[in-house]
Amino acid sequence: MERELLQERKETIYAFICSELYVPMKAKEIAAVLNVPKSLRGELLAVLDALVAEGKIEVSSKGKYAKSAHAGLVGIYTAHPRGFGFVVVEGEDTDIFISEANTGGALHLDKVLVSVIREQEHGRRREGRITKVLERGMRRVVCTYEQRKTYGFAIPDNPKFTSDIFIPAEHSMGAVGGHKVVVEITDFGGEGKNPEGHIVEILGHINDPGTDILSIVRAYDLPVEFSEKIMNQVERVAKEVTEADMAGRMDLRDWQTVTIDGEDAKDLDDAVTLTEEDGVYRLGVHIADVTNYVQEHSALDAEAKNRGTSVYLVDRVIPMLPHALSNGICSLNAGENRLALSCIMTIDGKGNVTDHVIAETVIRVDRRMSYTSVKKILEDGDAAERKEYGEFVPMFERMEKLAALLRKRRMKRGSIDFDFPETKIILDAQGVPVEIKPYERNVATKIIEDFMLIANETVAEDYFWQELPFVYRSHDNPDSEKIKKLATFINNFGYSIHLGQDEIHPKELQKLLEKIEGTPEEALISRLTLRSMKQAKYTTASAGHFGLATNYYCHFTSPIRRYPDLQIHRIIKDNLRGRMNEKRIAHYEKILPEVAEHSSKTERRADEAERETEKLKKVAYMERRIGEVYEGVISGVTEWGFYVELPNTVEGLVHVTTLADDYYHYNESTYELVGEAAGKRYKLGQKVRVVVAGCDKILRTVDFCIAGDEEE
Repeated sequence: MERELLQERKETIYAFICSELYVPMKAKEIAAVLNVPKSLRGELLAVLDALVAEGKIEVSSKGKYAKSAHAGLVGIYTAHPRGFGFVVVEGEDTDIFISEANTGGALHLDKVLVSVIREQEHGRRREGRITKVLERGMRRVVCTYEQRKTYGFAIPDNPKFTSDIFIPAEHSMGAVGGHKVVVEITDFGGEGKNPEGHIVEILGHINDPGTDILSIVRAYDLPVEFSEKIMNQVERVAKEVTEADMAGRMDLRDWQTVTIDGEDAKDLDDAVTLTEEDGVYRLGVHIADVTNYVQEHSALDAEAKNRGTSVYLVDRVIPMLPHALSNGICSLNAGENRLALSCIMTIDGKGNVTDHVIAETVIRVDRRMSYTSVKKILEDGDAAERKEYGEFVPMFERMEKLAALLRKRRMKRGSIDFDFPETKIILDAQGVPVEIKPYERNVATKIIEDFMLIANETVAEDYFWQELPFVYRSHDNPDSEKIKKLATFINNFGYSIHLGQDEIHPKELQKLLEKIEGTPEEALISRLTLRSMKQAKYTTASAGHFGLATNYYCHFTSPIRRYPDLQIHRIIKDNLRGRMNEKRIAHYEKILPEVAEHSSKTERRADEAERETEKLKKVAYMERRIGEVYEGVISGVTEWGFYVELPNTVEGLVHVTTLADDYYHYNESTYELVGEAAGKRYKLGQKVRVVVAGCDKILRTVDFCIAGDEEE
């Protein structure tokens, strides 16, 4: 066997072990039968270990390999606080339901072996039984400590980790009741026995400011501090731009250039320029040349890759790169020479990109603009603002015009625009939430969004046709079952969508969103439409982007805060400098699949952590408003009650047991609760008045009751 083929022959080796004539053998006996030379025995062991890890074979205490008695599918177990769970098998679209009786001792995020006991039928998902835990997923857990006289218990913050953890007194690090702690599990327990562990870090008391967010940071294992080695490297590279740095670059310092960001933004990684002549636009999107300071294979690069993305929590940002870079030399600060990678596009009067240049450039931003200022200039016609930025007003007006053209072109092909508000949470100095409000998009945010989208598309299409290794942003078509459920749901409101051969064109969803615009049910249907779609991810093949209705898309515009953008810049610069030879192509083909997969995982981790901190602060905000009455919209209906979303984006549950005026049944086909005696109905999209009844800081949930006047 050749070295390269040995790893590829896993299935051959597995088939040999599964054959009828095979008897359990040691590795050296398998090597002898298969004529594996001594120089490749190490690789054979690696293949056998991989088959063991996949649960296909097992090894006895005497080192003999045999077919696993538990052969089945391998996946990751996701637990539910109610005891059941689901197994996601890599490469499969549908998960496997695991009842509480069939969890086999598995805990949240464990890698498990599962056998299917009932196939998918009549709209019900597959059901399985976990036969073996292959690898534990959570070895460190953030908990709240409870003290006893001679021992303690740690109650996991994550409700999906359903067992309390026993802590011997000598392993408590002196923690007292109410401390938030990080526990390392030493024994995962079993039937009738709790897991056991020891405390490795005390985060602070549950009531101390900042402890709540720090607990989430640790729970998601988000790297916070940068090592001394990395900070020393940053100090060496974060020097002012010199003439030598600018040599050979396209000099755009005399172009009228602005950044447009939020008032509190510190890492300004994109700037824009725009001119127009005879109805033809020249749009320049200039992105900080971060790769000039973050060299491949450096400690800084390894750290950026590990982090994958910056994480934006309610009260802090955990950056992908140290602030000395992200807020300093890599930030496109006004009046400073900065190195950039620019995509300069020629765009006709219909919004089509007719020509483009991607180049290494040097720029100098003229003014730092905020979304608020540009909105005042364009939307509000604010005289004082227009006077202060007088020389830039014509460019902003051109920008508004071009952005509208680009948006119209995108909408024509079917791009989906989810225009519902995000949440803005205002905290005081102690981290206490004092206001929660929707964060609305405006004309300025849309201009930057449209310009970044067209730059990302243009770069992706360019490199697709060059047939070079690349990292794309892909968004698969939605799952047909979820779209069918959405179609059923929107029929309740009198809307419909056309499904062709179990598939849907993004234009159908776009038309739906246009129909519901301005209606009471707009936010609800928009969110449910979004939930019916798959998550976007990073891939090495250009698989297309369903939501944007385009065949080519990538992330090029934020290398300060996203590693795929940084990697793309490196590829582009190698290509521009004539270094993209066979060796470099082979190098990128080797590393990019792992970069894409890891970046997708760290993005999901960041998204989840951001959502959890928002939920945490929303609960803290509502906890101080127990007894207050709000009007909201029913956003979800289940057999155990219905969820109500308030105008400030807080969502809470009205449990069915609190509906004292009648006995309510859940009608699954119409998504509503129906009173048995009076026939009163609670359905999706309905407005209701609710009272804040309670909050759970551990589960991060809000409970509502129907206000008295609603029940009359």
